[in-house]
Parts: sequence; C-alpha cells; structure tokens
Amino acid sequence: MRRANKPTEPTSLRNAPRCLARTRRGTECQSPAMPNGRCRLHGGLSTGPPRGNRNAYKHGLRSGEYQVMRAALRMMRAGLAGFDG
Repeated sequence: MRRANKPTEPTSLRNAPRCLARTRRGTECQSPAMPNGRCRLHGGLSTGPPRGNRNAYKHGLRSGEYQVMRAALRMMRAGLAGFDG
C-alpha cells in the first residue's frame, strides 16, 4: 500500500518514482528514487573516499627512520648489558 506523496514537494519530485526499499517498520520508503530504483539513503551512488589521504595515515612505527633508531638503541643496550662497571 503506497501512501500519497507529500503535497509540499515540488511537482517534479511529486511525480518521481518512489524508492523500492522497505523501512524497519515494514512500510515502503517514500523518498524519490534514482535511476537504480533506490533513494540516496537506500543504495544510492557512493560519494567516494574522503578528500586528502586521511585513510592512509601512518603512525610512523614502521618507518625506516624509526627502525634505524630502534636498531641503534638495541645495540646500545646490548653494549651496556655486558658492562660490569
């Protein structure tokens, strides 16, 4: 059972086909559908990854500079461990 479209919507949206998805209540979504038959909330096109490279942020624990520093620290500790001073 489809509910009537909202009278406050512009005519182009009022005449647009509706989304075919079901809501949690079991009723049909009343949002205007895109060409794929779903609205933007129920399976529309992806907006893509965020701007910049925030998903590829590195903490630096595996960087070459940090590993050289850790190796030097290990060698210093190994040298001090044998000292009986």
